[in-house]
Amino acid sequence: MTDREPIIVTDRLSRRFGSLVAVRDVSLTIYRGEIFGVLGPNGAGKSTTIRMLCGILDPTSGSGRVVGYDIASQAEQIKARIGYMTQRFSLYEDLTVLENLRFYAGLYGVPAVRRKARVEQAIDQAGLGDRRDQLAGTLSGGWKQRVAIASATLHDPSLLFLDEPTAGVDPVSRRDFWDLIHRLADQGTTVLLTTHYMDEAERCHRLAFIFGGTVLDIGTPPEVIDRRGLRAAELAVDPAHAHAGEAEAALRADPNVAEIAHYGETLRVTTRGDVDPTAVVRGAFAARGIVPRALHETRVSVEDAFVEMVRTDERNAARAAAARGAP
Repeated sequence: MTDREPIIVTDRLSRRFGSLVAVRDVSLTIYRGEIFGVLGPNGAGKSTTIRMLCGILDPTSGSGRVVGYDIASQAEQIKARIGYMTQRFSLYEDLTVLENLRFYAGLYGVPAVRRKARVEQAIDQAGLGDRRDQLAGTLSGGWKQRVAIASATLHDPSLLFLDEPTAGVDPVSRRDFWDLIHRLADQGTTVLLTTHYMDEAERCHRLAFIFGGTVLDIGTPPEVIDRRGLRAAELAVDPAHAHAGEAEAALRADPNVAEIAHYGETLRVTTRGDVDPTAVVRGAFAARGIVPRALHETRVSVEDAFVEMVRTDERNAARAAAARGAP
């Protein structure tokens, strides 16, 4: 990826709102044709970061260049060369899909001689052919999403910002949407998106994990997973077993255990430090006379990695606060 042209470069980008530090020292390099995900919970600073990169919000400190222009002094040049879509992207509900796209083509300054062809191309690319004459207000959330991304790309932007683009969209529509994103990237469009859906993060080429306004890690999904040193196991649990709760409590107390999560009747256990999770589970259960059922090691996910990063950051913050309060 590093032999490609950088589209976004930031150095210690920060934004304050009064005493609140919303984004702190974010340094990124994002390349042409890359799908780059900014992952984090609500309030982590994801949207604030995007608004600075789009030239909508001035940084408090630090610097950045987007599509070759300075985010502080050349915001208008940036806005003309990017696409921007949020979950609140506005469509005119009393206009048809075709009429909406024609309107946005004019708004984005698509030359009149190219406008008709470009609108038709966008309809075809987003799979909107059967919906072109339907009123936008009657579309489902997934179809509105397709119209929104078609609108945001009418002017052939080299960079597309998607801020929580699939919030509230059904799983099938989300998959279709991701197919479209990858087609755009294959054609050379750089896509930067924010999400708090962990399964979506695994579809990105690279990720930045942000928490409390600070970037905790950057890399491909496998890289950020590997750096955590986690292993995971799953087993079937019988909540009616007299000692099942005791065994789970023992696992939670084990310093090698990073996280425990229930998925129906499946218990998922992750361990840190490359410790074998199946051995940890067997030991905790055997001590209480329980034979674990269907116990097997499984792959570590981006969600596992993110939760561990957040937990580690919280522990470090608590230790720092305790040290500051110590006499």
